[in-house]
Amino acid sequence: MAKPLSLAFIGGGLNSAIGMTHKIASQMDGHFQLSAGCFSRDDALNRQTGMTWGLDESRIYQDALTLLEKEHAHLDAVVVLTPTPAHREILMACLEYPLPIICEKALVASVKDAEDIQQRVDEVNSQLYVTFNYTGYPMVRELRQRLQSGALGRIQHVMVEMPQEGFSRCRSDGSVALPQTWRRTDNAIPTVSLDLGVHVHQLVEFLTGKHALDVYAVNSTFARVPGVVDTVNIVSRYSDDVVCNYWYGKAALGYRNGLRIRVYGTEGSAEWLQMEPEYLRVADIHGNVSIIDRTASDNTVANQERYCRFKAGHPAGFIEAFANYYCDIAAALRGEANSYAIGSQVALKGLAFLESANKSALAQQKIIL
Repeated sequence: MAKPLSLAFIGGGLNSAIGMTHKIASQMDGHFQLSAGCFSRDDALNRQTGMTWGLDESRIYQDALTLLEKEHAHLDAVVVLTPTPAHREILMACLEYPLPIICEKALVASVKDAEDIQQRVDEVNSQLYVTFNYTGYPMVRELRQRLQSGALGRIQHVMVEMPQEGFSRCRSDGSVALPQTWRRTDNAIPTVSLDLGVHVHQLVEFLTGKHALDVYAVNSTFARVPGVVDTVNIVSRYSDDVVCNYWYGKAALGYRNGLRIRVYGTEGSAEWLQMEPEYLRVADIHGNVSIIDRTASDNTVANQERYCRFKAGHPAGFIEAFANYYCDIAAALRGEANSYAIGSQVALKGLAFLESANKSALAQQKIIL
């Protein structure tokens, strides 16, 4: 095992939704060590987070720019975990040194910001990876391999849905837990698309290798948080005449995270659900249905040793999938060939698609890409 790569976190305090996940996932396989951080603007929470996670007090910073100035020579990468609207400023600051960056999705909040970031990445020849962590599930990677090998024949139709209930579910007293302030404002790309749509779009391209040619979208506000889009439905035609359907949102009562992928081809179909991540449901041309698990003998990806941290019958889950993705980023940072570490150009492409989808919804017409 190579020496662990040194990380600093910007954002991701103990009160955040994602900080602990990144902390565990980045260190699960010994590829990274959290060495420094600026976790929160709240001084007490910032210090509490750093001390809880075992950092030396001298390497807990109240200001992100001071962290970069003092630590850049000692770091292998910076992880950006602040709310999406704050990403641009921090990313630009990191690229001044330049430091490799691991950025929580969405990369930024607009196509213009993403273009500016990409231009700077190219100018300084830096590395910027975005955490499209759902690609880390072994059975998602197995599905990708099967699609690329032609196991389902020619791909005709892909359906991806990601329903959640966060904007609809009430407390016992009937009140609704409001999301963070920045999630209650929509701009050129609705915030629900920055949260969920970026994953949905990226998964289709990851699995199929196809690219969107047009988009027709419908935005809806169904839930109890006023003034923001909480549900998006999209139909899009992709290259090679593949049709894609998307449904994602935060107004689907009963769904904590209902990510589901269905792919239909000329020779069969396949389905994967995040709630049952160890399995693929596959049907052949005769309609025979098979359930394939992570350790199936004919798997070519999912049964690899790196995905089997423990013996069969002990299911892996979300954090393990996230850790798989961190392993890929570590390989890329070390200069090893890796097709799973996803960079800023992919994120830019997804934001452009979602901005076009929003234009389609506002104009109530199809947009040619």
